[in-house]
Amino acid sequence: MTAPSPSSRIKAGVIQMRSTDDLEGNLRSAESLIRGAAGEGAALVVAPECFAFLGPEEGKLKVAEPLPQGGPILQRFRDLARTLGVELVLGGFWEQGARPEKVFNSCVHLRADGELAAVYRKIHLFDVQLADGTALQESASVEAGEQVVVTSTALGPLGLSICYDLRFPELFRRLVDQGAIALAVPAAFTLTTGKDHWHVLLRARAIESQSYVLAAAQTGRHFGQRVSYGHACIIDPWGTVLADCGEDEGYALAWIDRGQVDKVRRSLPSLQHRRLG
Repeated sequence: MTAPSPSSRIKAGVIQMRSTDDLEGNLRSAESLIRGAAGEGAALVVAPECFAFLGPEEGKLKVAEPLPQGGPILQRFRDLARTLGVELVLGGFWEQGARPEKVFNSCVHLRADGELAAVYRKIHLFDVQLADGTALQESASVEAGEQVVVTSTALGPLGLSICYDLRFPELFRRLVDQGAIALAVPAAFTLTTGKDHWHVLLRARAIESQSYVLAAAQTGRHFGQRVSYGHACIIDPWGTVLADCGEDEGYALAWIDRGQVDKVRRSLPSLQHRRLG
């Protein structure tokens, strides 16, 4: 597989969904939103965590597919990428794990020709009891990954992460150290934490990494008490929110300019002034 030649300026999109336990409905929604973003000129589109399935834990095992070979879900989006001629970052792809009772929560990068370019497996798992009564124990059904992943895209080196990873700045520092000029953050951030932390954390990662942030999101009620915050957005290396989906399903688009990354890193060379690793 040949890596794409980076362009100095391309349009990127992030999509926002309300996924449920309806696999086919979710896939149709994701496909429609990706087509919409591509139709408005996006050359790279990021789908949110749990885009194919967001329901009871046991459902993950039923829809999980082996990678890199994949199954019908991966093939569907490989075909879509090829048909539209766009790169896709599929956040929260349920990948079969090493043990039958667990899966990986993976972020998959597909090139515009449909070829699988990279897989990142979520390192930080969300095990919490929230104040609103929501209890989430991701590690009960998900294996943690170990590898930091930067992949070559049309916009340049893209660092991959998933949702809860956002709270661990050391991961994003590693991504920048490996050359990332943009960071993909597909997420299903809860309403409880998102309303206070989502934009703050995303802008902080953009500012300290001096990189674009492409944050796809889930929104609304999925099942039971599970409600996501929404606000899929794109943020520039200065921390400015360029586009935001609000609370509705849809997509946000913005230009990614490698020159802006270079300008910010030259004018405020904090990445060069690090002393603690």
